[in-house]
Amino acid sequence: MNIGFVSTRLAGTDGVSLETGKWATIFRRLGHHVYYCAGELEPDGPAGLLVPRMHFAHPEVRWIHDHAFGTTTPVADLYPRIQTLAQELKEYLHRFIDAFRLDVLIAENVLAIPMNIPLGVALTEIIEETGIPTIGHHHDFYWERERFAVNCISDILEYAFPPNLPNIHHVVINTPAQKSLKERRGVESVVIPNIFDFARAAPGLSAFARDLRGSLGLDDDDLFILQPTRVVRRKGIELSIELVRRLREPQNMRRLLNKHPVLVITHHAGDEGFDYLEELERKAQESGVPLIYAATRFAPRPRREGPEKIYSLWDAYIHADFVTYPSRYEGFGNALLESIYFRLPTLVNRYSVYVSDIAPLGFDLIEIEGAITDETVEATIEAIIDPVRRRRMVEYNYYLALHHFSYEAITPYLQRLLQACTIS
Repeated sequence: MNIGFVSTRLAGTDGVSLETGKWATIFRRLGHHVYYCAGELEPDGPAGLLVPRMHFAHPEVRWIHDHAFGTTTPVADLYPRIQTLAQELKEYLHRFIDAFRLDVLIAENVLAIPMNIPLGVALTEIIEETGIPTIGHHHDFYWERERFAVNCISDILEYAFPPNLPNIHHVVINTPAQKSLKERRGVESVVIPNIFDFARAAPGLSAFARDLRGSLGLDDDDLFILQPTRVVRRKGIELSIELVRRLREPQNMRRLLNKHPVLVITHHAGDEGFDYLEELERKAQESGVPLIYAATRFAPRPRREGPEKIYSLWDAYIHADFVTYPSRYEGFGNALLESIYFRLPTLVNRYSVYVSDIAPLGFDLIEIEGAITDETVEATIEAIIDPVRRRRMVEYNYYLALHHFSYEAITPYLQRLLQACTIS
């Protein structure tokens, strides 16, 4: 089959792009062909169609977004501009479907989060008018985000985010989302969690990345505490700063053999502005915490840009000593799976989806309830300095993840989805 993925962005290290790549890999293994259509694509990614106006950062898209939310009164030209851009995007979507003779469309979060409102409208109209079998892969819904609560486009949100059409098979990534979709829209869905290729051995240290620590300004006396998330407020990164501050207290430093904990952030700020990053930098400075914002140094694949090396995200995990994941909300938790894959001890905040879908499986992680306590610090130090405790923890977590969140574990679900598309 020819399968086409549509989103605002299918590039970089955000969760939607990463999960799309994993599904694409599985579909290829099953003998299918995959194509991408989005506002940003990787140069060496799957064949497809690049449409800059599909990106949520396009000026017209951003204008529409900014005038749709935070107010209950639409400006006079809001709806006309939405419709004009939606019609333009429909032409590109028709071109994408025809050029690659698509059998199935997969809408990657673009029918769940209204970052590009005209694209959601355009895609909904295309699905309705053509009847093309579609899988809506919903990572998080707009009603789960406070920033979308006040708006003046409730009719559009009801129509397209997500649409309730007979030729759309809905997939969510956690059980709370499945329940809320049913309660709010009467729409049935299946749960397919985020995944990782746990059956493939983790990569080792490459010659290219051997100097990563020094390149970031770390030396042999530093502990590399990794924060592998975007810099947005719901990630709770101030809790990571607080943990590092506590670890750097003299009595704890002695237990850490005088190693100096340093917090390294690998992903970009900017998706929700830069205010939060500035707050974190101020807090780190006031707390005496070395904070390295290294987003420009990491990309999906390693390369050189002039004299400077750009490392892969996996290189960061290979060098890291410990991972912090104190998110207050996550659709699932890509970075958590990555940390488990690279066999790293990890701190995790007990966000709702973790509590409902992950914790019951029995993972051995350092859990917090929105605050860094004495017990948190003690457990972290033990996981860093005790090789037996560390080994037992990370190997058990890997075993559990292999059985629940590997490619092999969810392949049968994707096969059944495609079968359902062909039947319908």
